[in-house]
Amino acid sequence: MTSRPAGTLAERKRALVADALTQAALNLLVREGFEAVTVDEITAAAGVSKRTFFRYFSSKEDVVVQFLTEMGAGMRDELAARPPLEPPSVALRHAVQSSVDACAGHADRALSVVRLILRTPPLLARFLERQAQWRGELAAELARRLGMDPAVELYPELAAGMALAAFDTILQRWSDDGTVDPAELTGRAFAVIAPALDSVVTPAAATGS
Repeated sequence: MTSRPAGTLAERKRALVADALTQAALNLLVREGFEAVTVDEITAAAGVSKRTFFRYFSSKEDVVVQFLTEMGAGMRDELAARPPLEPPSVALRHAVQSSVDACAGHADRALSVVRLILRTPPLLARFLERQAQWRGELAAELARRLGMDPAVELYPELAAGMALAAFDTILQRWSDDGTVDPAELTGRAFAVIAPALDSVVTPAAATGS
């Protein structure tokens, strides 16, 4: 039997505990409502101590926001992986689509959590804080792709903001009407903003020449 490195085992253990806490928290929060659930109830449901909880999360808000935290990294990575000559609107649409697809892939649970976040002011505030970070990361990647200086050019940050505004609109519409197709909403949203995203990019930047 091949032994695994201690670091790998520790990481797996941490991931299992974090997942158990996340699952327990989301189940309780969606069922009971954000204000009604305490950290003690979350730890009891997960079968861990309160001290263990605070090793992973600073508050119950963090547990919920973590559900969508990886979306930002996923958008950035997808944008970086898009073909270099692809128009910005297409690259950004695929970047946003990757996160929408990841969310919609667990539709029942994801929709409940999205509704919880969008309809709970403290969670919405934390989600918007994360999006401010995402905007900077997307802007930096756009600037790299287009050969722009983000400290000088306005386009990267504005384009990233437009893409995230589309993302917010998609989530809001999906939250309001759970029967709509998020992928179809993504296509419609980017059809609206594509002319603005592509028209301000110089031919040289858009073609990579």
